[in-house]
Amino acid sequence: MTLEVLPATAERWNDLQAVLQPRKSAHTCWCMAWRLTTGDYGRMTADERGAHLRSLVEASDPPPGVLGYLDGEVAGWCNVAPRKQLDRLASSKTIPAVDDAPVWSVTCFVVRKEFRGKGVASGLLEGAVAHARANGAPAVEGYPVDPEGGRVNPTLAYVGTMEMFERSGFRRVRRTEAKSDKRYRWVMRRDLD
Repeated sequence: MTLEVLPATAERWNDLQAVLQPRKSAHTCWCMAWRLTTGDYGRMTADERGAHLRSLVEASDPPPGVLGYLDGEVAGWCNVAPRKQLDRLASSKTIPAVDDAPVWSVTCFVVRKEFRGKGVASGLLEGAVAHARANGAPAVEGYPVDPEGGRVNPTLAYVGTMEMFERSGFRRVRRTEAKSDKRYRWVMRRDLD
């Protein structure tokens, strides 16, 4: 099996929709939780969040993330962008900026159920790093959960795990006050210079 990672561009909108909204739901996040302020996110319906992401996909240069294709079929998505473009993250008290470096941030992974356990998230992380590098990022950060020797609930592992980031060359910078599955998340960074 071969994973190909490509930018989430307008011509791939239907594939992105297949990953982020496999069935219509009023609760679909559309990966907007970090891109909007908490208030704006809360006021929007799922359809409005989807429309907002679509406008980013159609107008953003670079695109707001990457899609992974396993043997030609869309398997997952990774949200990656300059930290300063992620309103909620940029103002986060639980995941504050480490320094003033114009880092890019990997905030979430979504892997379609039938493709889980096949290394898709790891491949998406590598693709997100390549996407950030190609667009001039000096470093990429992620905010994964520390499983603390246990297993993380798959629905709460959308931020990735520390082990996955470490395998991809990221280093631990500091523990945050943010938690996922009642476990701490860490700032992890990979310098690209």
